[in-house]
Amino acid sequence: MPDTQPLSITLPPLRITLTEQQQVNLEWLTQNLPNLLTQSKKEVPDNLKQWVAANKLLNKPDAELIQILVSTGIDAETATAEVREISSHPYFQAGSQYVQLLQKLESQLTINNQLAALSAKFGTIERKSSLSREYFLENYYAKNTPVIITNIMHNWKALQLWTPEYLQQKYGDAEVQIQANRNSDPDYEIKIENHKRTVLFREYVDMVVNGGPSNDCYMVANNQTLEREEFKPLFNDIEIFPEYLNPNDTKGRVFFWFGPKGTITPLHHDPVNLILTQVSGRKLIKLISPQQTPLLYNHVGVFSKVDGENPDYAKYPLYRDAKIIEVILEPGEAIFIPVGWWHHVKSLEVSISVSFTNFVFPNYYEWKYPHINW
Repeated sequence: MPDTQPLSITLPPLRITLTEQQQVNLEWLTQNLPNLLTQSKKEVPDNLKQWVAANKLLNKPDAELIQILVSTGIDAETATAEVREISSHPYFQAGSQYVQLLQKLESQLTINNQLAALSAKFGTIERKSSLSREYFLENYYAKNTPVIITNIMHNWKALQLWTPEYLQQKYGDAEVQIQANRNSDPDYEIKIENHKRTVLFREYVDMVVNGGPSNDCYMVANNQTLEREEFKPLFNDIEIFPEYLNPNDTKGRVFFWFGPKGTITPLHHDPVNLILTQVSGRKLIKLISPQQTPLLYNHVGVFSKVDGENPDYAKYPLYRDAKIIEVILEPGEAIFIPVGWWHHVKSLEVSISVSFTNFVFPNYYEWKYPHINW
């Protein structure tokens, strides 16, 4: 009768052996047990590592971070090690140094804002009937201070001519570009290229006049209406204020806005100084000074993550502390919005506006923009 060999089956961490005597032996593979236990633990994914690093940089308590990691399914030992060890990582230490420099800058901005609050004019925007070039430069442009100028458009023919009906009759057959389907995308302003649509101007006027209050369609600066040859005659109906603006520098620097009641330009700042003139209808403008930028969750380019119309304070709690200045821009008025000033704009009626960036003063600036995935 041939010899029988023991039958061995290994199922880590256990080895099962059937002996010649038909006995079953069970043997733990203790030498591999630590590795097997390690492999069974859930690793911290990269997105959570980024979250831990961001919150450590903000000095959130370790215990709070560990508890949240554990709630995602990370075992307590792994979570504790991740939170405790990250501070010693050279990459984290380098990032921490830059955060400290930013925090110093933020503290300076906060102090400047606290000092500005001592002024009786804090939280207000002056309305002036006339300003010389020198006075405007010295008191507003150079000081990065907004102002509303009330009689600057008194000789604009556009104030009487530019109704939707007049524009439709005169320019109705021209093709124009508009922003459409904005309600389908909360980031319609950031993804502006996705919403460009070409229509006949008469069709767009019908949309504005007959569609009721809406933010779904809007003719904005980026549609470059005044760059189209058919609309050049509109320049005959306005005056490019020679006290502040260069009438020989209009290409790509004068913009036409036209839309229904309810159109919104979300909270953002412009990279240059601008003057916004109101031809027809009224606009509600909410302004926030650049000194309050740390409260505004600037995540991409010039845009805030906060919905200025319906802010989510649970998600963006710092915004509660922002000092917001609200003004209504009436037909025939112009507002100077300085570079870097945050603003959220809503049309209170069917609205026509023209904005200018072609100042006689320097108006080009170098910016460093964030690209943060919040």
